[in-house]
Amino acid sequence: MFAAATKSFVKQVGDGGRLVPVPSLSEADKYQPLSLVVKKKRCFLFPRYKFTSTPFTLKDILLGDREISAGISSYQLLNYEDKSDVSLYGRRGNHIVNDVGINVTGSDSVAVKASFGVVTKHEVEVSTLLKEITTRKINFDHSLIRQTRSSRKAVLCVVMESIRTTRQCSLSVHAGIRGEAMRFHFMDEQNPKGRDKAIVFPAHTTIAFSVFELFIYLDGAFDLCITSVSKGGFEREETATFALLYRLRNILFERNRRVMDAISRSQLYLDDLFSDYYDKPLSMTDISLKEGTHIRVNLLNHNIPKGPCILCGMGNFKRETVYGCFQCSVDGQKYVRLHAVPCFDVWHKRMK
Repeated sequence: MFAAATKSFVKQVGDGGRLVPVPSLSEADKYQPLSLVVKKKRCFLFPRYKFTSTPFTLKDILLGDREISAGISSYQLLNYEDKSDVSLYGRRGNHIVNDVGINVTGSDSVAVKASFGVVTKHEVEVSTLLKEITTRKINFDHSLIRQTRSSRKAVLCVVMESIRTTRQCSLSVHAGIRGEAMRFHFMDEQNPKGRDKAIVFPAHTTIAFSVFELFIYLDGAFDLCITSVSKGGFEREETATFALLYRLRNILFERNRRVMDAISRSQLYLDDLFSDYYDKPLSMTDISLKEGTHIRVNLLNHNIPKGPCILCGMGNFKRETVYGCFQCSVDGQKYVRLHAVPCFDVWHKRMK
């Protein structure tokens, strides 16, 4: 009876599908703000999820003894009174009959009356909680974490808001026959025993709640899934490995791109340099043929091994030569290696 009444309340209040009806009166006190619940999909035939309460709060699964400083605000939501009749031939009617155990002999409908009165909404200050969890870590040794982590279908959630009654409330069910001119036609004289049922429950009873799923990383950090797009769960070893490989691939790709850009710039510089040399007449560029200029020599004749040209042999392309000049020096070295053509003349043209 209680489950049917809370489902009807959630269906009428709505809240974009975020509200979840409390399934049992005996567990109503376990769906308080910052309490932990486990969300689990039943099977592929049932698209709805099942929420199971736990005796723990968010603080219990965190490392350290520091309390959670996020406050809880509350305000009046609405005044709820509902009277409805349900056909015994429908799924909801069968559920009520099985739940309450009412006598339905000679009846075709069930009248349900729920009087919740003024209900209040209690919700966690999300912005404050988001700031605080950035410095907190999950305790993987906690029994709830171990058990939830072992199941791939289970997701750990934290209750972010709850809706409670403010006074003593009553629920009543009556089996009867649907009349033509009135809602029900009750046959009082022929009413068998057990046709009516009623329960009364105390004030401050939680009748609905909403949750945020938790996504927990391998290092103990966690996120609140504040949108319906993001999904909770545990980061798996294979997921972390794939993410690491993906990041390494991007780093290598960026590194190779920078190297290729540097090579391209170097090649453009050499192309411009050599084209400037070849585009001019030989008499203006072949400085080594002029009187008093530096002389190109074969360095092997002076026991100097072959090495990279100082002009075009730097960088990734190690273009080597046996020729050079003894009249030039670089970085304390008493000679420079230069290709006979055109690097020798280009180098001395620049030095001049």
